[in-house]
Amino acid sequence: MKLLRFGAAGAEKPGMLDASETIRDLSGVIDDVAGDMLSDASLAKLAALDPSTLPEVPADTRLGPCVGQVGKLICIGLNYADHAAESGLALPEEPVVFFKATSAIIGPNDTVEIPRNSVKTDWEVELGVVIGKPTKYVSKAAALDHVAGYCVINDLSERDFQIHRSGQWVKGKSADTFGPIGPWLVTRDEVADPQALPMFLEVNGHRYQDGSTETMHFDVATVISHLSEFMSLQPGDVISTGTPPGVGMGQKPETYLKPGDKMTLGIEGLGTQTQDVVASA
Repeated sequence: MKLLRFGAAGAEKPGMLDASETIRDLSGVIDDVAGDMLSDASLAKLAALDPSTLPEVPADTRLGPCVGQVGKLICIGLNYADHAAESGLALPEEPVVFFKATSAIIGPNDTVEIPRNSVKTDWEVELGVVIGKPTKYVSKAAALDHVAGYCVINDLSERDFQIHRSGQWVKGKSADTFGPIGPWLVTRDEVADPQALPMFLEVNGHRYQDGSTETMHFDVATVISHLSEFMSLQPGDVISTGTPPGVGMGQKPETYLKPGDKMTLGIEGLGTQTQDVVASA
């Protein structure tokens, strides 16, 4: 099942994608794709619906972030062996954890803004994991049972802010529009193996990232179990699990986004995103 949110920014309605890829309006059934609506019981009720009985939504309607009311947007750094190598950094002994401000979250095809004083705005296609039930001290063996579904995330980064502006990485990760999420939340039953998903990212038609979740250093189950040692995870929390090689910082010479660029990125089975890049007002 593919769930989504559509409509004007800040006023999105819940929806689902039917077998013909027509958007169907779920607002008469649930309030939002968020919180307790992501539980196994709630998802089972939605899966039992006949989509043809739901109102159609025009195909050109804006898509919002596929999850609403996100409490935590947690990111994992240096989680692909080949990306760590291109960065010239050793693989960590434990997952590298940082937070991205939830105010960075936008829809999958919304415009991305390069922040003021930026000189190194970069791209990162990542597998997003959406938590579906309260999670605390969960074992690796049980961790995936706590997942509502998966999605595409572009973990945009300003490398100069991230590396040279003191403190943790959050400064370089949290600018407005630095967190496109979607287009769909694909429920976990449709993802047979989250460690076997090809992924890509292109800028202006040139493919920079062409990887797979199979090269993750810490797999999804390990990441969830590890995080749950240090904080409880709540329904609707989102984990961005790291990026494969091909980021701008890893190019020779380094290559970064500029106004007028267009990004296209996606993960097999989870959909694609397209973002135009502009300078921040």
